[in-house]
Amino acid sequence: MVFERVDRLAAGRHAGYRVDDDLLGHPRTRRAFTAITWLLAVEFVLGLAALLVAWILTMNGLPVAWPVWFRGVVVLGITTTLFYFAWRAREGYYWAYSRLRLFSKIFPIVTLIIAAIPGLYPLWMITEQILFSLVLIGVADYLSSDHMRRVFVKPSDGNTLAE
Repeated sequence: MVFERVDRLAAGRHAGYRVDDDLLGHPRTRRAFTAITWLLAVEFVLGLAALLVAWILTMNGLPVAWPVWFRGVVVLGITTTLFYFAWRAREGYYWAYSRLRLFSKIFPIVTLIIAAIPGLYPLWMITEQILFSLVLIGVADYLSSDHMRRVFVKPSDGNTLAE
């Protein structure tokens, strides 16, 4: 299966490790993943909106710098990857939860640092980056809750399943 190969590439030695199905079915776990999915959908809409604004400005004869286009495409790529991680984490894969949690903490920091570079982006793009960061911080908050950390306990090397 294609996803198993992607998982192996993304997960390494813990690719096959899954958390307990009873914990995945817990109402708090399901609610957290529903909220995370909605937040990631907001991220995707923000990315599309940024590209739409850039396109409208371009169509109206206003110059749009290449970093704006690059940022818009990167946001869509990042969000797609985060959707994949969320989907696999919802299936119980620890590695996906771990990656999603890590990236939802790192990307807002990187985004805000880049947004602070003077003259790199127009004000509307800086606003989009701030919103992107805030929404992703919300994802990180859900993933870092006590409940989710109890559900997704890091596997020990003895618990790793070989494929």
